[in-house]
Amino acid sequence: MQLFYLHGFASSAQSKKAAYFAERLRAHGVTLRCPDFNEPDFPSLTMTRMLDRLAADIATIAPQPIALIGSSLGAVAAIHTAARMADRVDRLVLLAPAVMFPKDAEKVLGVDRFRAWQRDGTLDVFHFGYGSKRPLNYAFYEDGQQYDALAADVRQPILIFQGRRDEAVDYRVVEQYAATRPNVTLTLLDDDHQLIASLPRIWTDVAAFLELT
Repeated sequence: MQLFYLHGFASSAQSKKAAYFAERLRAHGVTLRCPDFNEPDFPSLTMTRMLDRLAADIATIAPQPIALIGSSLGAVAAIHTAARMADRVDRLVLLAPAVMFPKDAEKVLGVDRFRAWQRDGTLDVFHFGYGSKRPLNYAFYEDGQQYDALAADVRQPILIFQGRRDEAVDYRVVEQYAATRPNVTLTLLDDDHQLIASLPRIWTDVAAFLELT
């Protein structure tokens, strides 16, 4: 099985979670592929670009089962890729999936900040991968309008981990997403959006889900 880790918004392929999973998978002889969605630059990021990059990477792999581990916005990319490439993607692990993207942008940013983004065409956001603020084009939001994770037809087995103290993704929305899908197993954790404190627990379930143990 081939595994991909899809990092979240304003994160990177060298994130703590990516490194954590890569180290443990390496012990099982599995290499974790981590595409960098910041390339070629962060300001021009769109979901379409993320999906095209992932599809191109998958196309280079000989036919075999593929599992996607997606965090936040990366989880949304995993959902859409699984729907589009059902013949290639075997199963999904979603960490704090931002399934409301981009419908909740105005709520997350606040009305004034969202309208300023709309007016000016760019928005300065803190990029955790770079450790500083970076501009993001309004095209990110406009492009995202064509994608609805809640409507995507995904039949593969899905394992979801969601923190109850997540301030970026409402755990109740994720609960509703899981409740209507028999192929989804949801674990709610006493943790925040990063889920760093819960990684040992998450790994135990992921290893079993991936049939590594």
